[in-house]
Amino acid sequence: MIGKITIASLNGLEGWIWDQKVCGLGARKQRRGIFFYLRYRHGGRQQMHSIGRFGSPWTVETARAKALELLGILACGTDPFAPSLSAETFGAEVERYLLRKKGSMKPRSFIEDQRYLLKCALPLHKLSLSDVDRRTVAVLLGQVETASGPIARNRLRSSLSAFFAWAIAEGLNEQNPVTGTSRADEGRGRDRVLTHDELRKLWRGLGSDRFSEIVRLLLLTGQRRTEISGLTWAEANLERKVIVLPPERTKNFRSHEVPLSTQALAILARQPRGALVFGERAFTDWSRAKAALDQRIGIAPWKLHDLRRTFATMAAELGVLPHIVESVLNHVSGHKAGVAGRYNHARYADDTRAALQRWADHLDQITA
Repeated sequence: MIGKITIASLNGLEGWIWDQKVCGLGARKQRRGIFFYLRYRHGGRQQMHSIGRFGSPWTVETARAKALELLGILACGTDPFAPSLSAETFGAEVERYLLRKKGSMKPRSFIEDQRYLLKCALPLHKLSLSDVDRRTVAVLLGQVETASGPIARNRLRSSLSAFFAWAIAEGLNEQNPVTGTSRADEGRGRDRVLTHDELRKLWRGLGSDRFSEIVRLLLLTGQRRTEISGLTWAEANLERKVIVLPPERTKNFRSHEVPLSTQALAILARQPRGALVFGERAFTDWSRAKAALDQRIGIAPWKLHDLRRTFATMAAELGVLPHIVESVLNHVSGHKAGVAGRYNHARYADDTRAALQRWADHLDQITA
């Protein structure tokens, strides 16, 4: 039987002492002290693991109590020393989550989730899942809001919540630590429309680089930046003078045709042939490129999405009917919602082509 006197007598000796009260509990002197071990058989194999070193908190009594607890887990068919799933690091599980979700998410959504979970949530990566609690998440969200604003906070919060919902479904976590944290107030929806003078400065400030060509086409077509920056040559039909976006590349998962004005067609015609229209891979350096452009043109703060709103507003001022504007923008709302959206299958191809050409000519006049 292991006892204090027997353990003390191990000093200077080699070998094991096995407890007579708890089967499998043993003690052995090593270079750094005397250690308690539990020897057991699981899955047809004998195993041995350390419980801890003799000394606070491990006395003979506490080691026996721990050994009995571990043997109880073993009796239920579970290896008591098998690593807990909740002990897996946040970073390792995020990698697995992204790998699993890559095929089922839209490319743009996946890229955003990847950025927030791998970069913004980097301080969590070395923590085990069980250590990521509501307080930890709240502190991280506050830091991101301070550094990058309320929108970044809310996007990170959504990405974290989706990840932990997946972790619960996988049996990795018992609860979602994002639940109970607050969303930041992003303020009123943006309604920024560039003026004629701002459009003139913007157009004249564009160069011959890839980003500038993308901005030109965004303004001429009114499409979303991911749709244009990721444009492939299979989607750009120069003979038909149209861009055809497949469902997986649009926000509403509907195929979308964009007629090309002569000005837009000229931009595409001068691009080198490669994997994509604008380079070998989709453009991602938005922040740096736009910051450099802003320094050159010197106008009030604006976003690339404002070009889409500017097109819609000015096209309406030119007399383009609302349902034609919505058709160009690929909106399923307003004039295309409800009964009209279900039963009106008109493509308005001629009208949208005329509207985009009219807008391009008007833009020429503004920027001349």
